[in-house]
Amino acid sequence: MLKNDERLDYLLKENLRIIQSPSVFSFSLDAVLLANFASVPRAKGKVMDLCTGNGVVPLLLSSKTRTFIEGVEIQERLYDMARRSVEYNELEGQIKLYHGDLKDLPKEIRKDSYDTVTCNPPYFTTSHEEVINPNEHLAIARHEIYCTLDDVMRTTSGLLKYGGKAAFVHRPGRLVDIITSMRSHDLEPKRMQLVYPRVGKEANILLIEGIKHGKPDLKILPPFYIFTGEDYTKEMRALLYDE
Repeated sequence: MLKNDERLDYLLKENLRIIQSPSVFSFSLDAVLLANFASVPRAKGKVMDLCTGNGVVPLLLSSKTRTFIEGVEIQERLYDMARRSVEYNELEGQIKLYHGDLKDLPKEIRKDSYDTVTCNPPYFTTSHEEVINPNEHLAIARHEIYCTLDDVMRTTSGLLKYGGKAAFVHRPGRLVDIITSMRSHDLEPKRMQLVYPRVGKEANILLIEGIKHGKPDLKILPPFYIFTGEDYTKEMRALLYDE
């Protein structure tokens, strides 16, 4: 089941396991925060996770909703890891994954048919100012090599039903780019939350949700803190370990 340097990890508080690899892909807190933040239908509907990586967001969402969840990943190695994790957890009836490019989706994926789209996209541009990771897998996951922010927003808008919701995790420094791109693709920002490593530090994670063809009215949620001293905050521990 496992290949090369892969390992089988517990998925935090969920009774699930996930295949990871230090040289290919391991999920971060960003994915956990996104899965918790996203608004998904409880029982009926369809959810799509773009840039799904090793499938961490669909796996986390499977404990939050009974609805059908799909995911798209361009890297074949990561897609294969995600597929095997879904099989290991016997979730083939709820989660379906596709190996493909979000700019040219597989024909089975229908436009205007999803209630929720989630995405943890590449954060960094490929400008000369950015240092691109020499590891190909990590470079593709972190830098806009195969898709830009506009590509993500365009595809997301095309997939969503009228009134459908899109949730993203990104970096605060690109907030203006994110809102500009969302609005240019008919995704109206409706909820936003900044995540801080600890009190007194600058925010380093941005969570934002938009509604397709929604009316302007952005709500800013209270700040979320990861650490207090050297330990997780009680809010973070509740998210990670259900304490």
